[in-house]
Amino acid sequence: MAKGRRRGAETVTEEVDGGVAELVPDPDRPRARTLLVDGAPQSHVDLDDPAYLGFAYQRRLGHIADLAAPPGRPVQALHLGGGAFTLARYIASTRPRSTQQVVELDARLVQFVRRELPLESGWRIRVRGGDARAGLAKVPEGWADLIILDVFGGARTPAHLTSTEFASEVRRALRPGGFYAANLADGPPLAHLRAQIATVGTAFPEMCVVADPAVLRGLRFGNAVLLASDRPLPVSDLTRRAAGDPELGRVEHGKALSDFTGGAVPVSDAAARPSPAPPEDAFE
Repeated sequence: MAKGRRRGAETVTEEVDGGVAELVPDPDRPRARTLLVDGAPQSHVDLDDPAYLGFAYQRRLGHIADLAAPPGRPVQALHLGGGAFTLARYIASTRPRSTQQVVELDARLVQFVRRELPLESGWRIRVRGGDARAGLAKVPEGWADLIILDVFGGARTPAHLTSTEFASEVRRALRPGGFYAANLADGPPLAHLRAQIATVGTAFPEMCVVADPAVLRGLRFGNAVLLASDRPLPVSDLTRRAAGDPELGRVEHGKALSDFTGGAVPVSDAAARPSPAPPEDAFE
């Protein structure tokens, strides 16, 4: 496929390391685009309004970013997985002077996004090429106020980002009181999500999960956002925000989360597996 080929009037497609990337225009927002890789939606960006989050899971991550520190206060954020840099743009817009690092394995995707959806020059966003876990290992101890994991290769989270050893490395890079938020994808019987809760729980004493109630009931495949910290979480605030979202989110915490996890066993590097592949109709 030719570089930068346009399909129709506005959709832009390009071969990247992970497959075929597309930037599809949003009919309701003139300068907004949805990024897809091999047909799987990855990110939504509105260049006119970086604080707009078009996907439900991104809004839930945005809620967490809002609650990571007092409103407007700059934070140090690490994004494992870049996509179209949607959450980095959001934080730069809502928390000016924040310092952010993005680690993205797909160098050609980074070039494509930078060309078609450029970052504003005043934003303190540094994009690093490379594997997410290797990039995390380079972050100084206690550097980050917020770490967001949103890594998918072939619509699956790689196995080495799902283990107790990885969770321990996340804890090392977070400052005391910092937040770790992971975008997880799973479907019935939710074995991966339950195992991830148990795995992250080996490094963090406080956790909650926010997702569509149908996903948490095991009725369909979808995204769940896991939030973890070493301090009590703002569960009531997150619950209120999730309940007011255009796509209702439910928060599980405390005993309800323990019951949901149901005795799942933490996963080590030796036993780790990628997240399950989505069903063929997941993105229709």
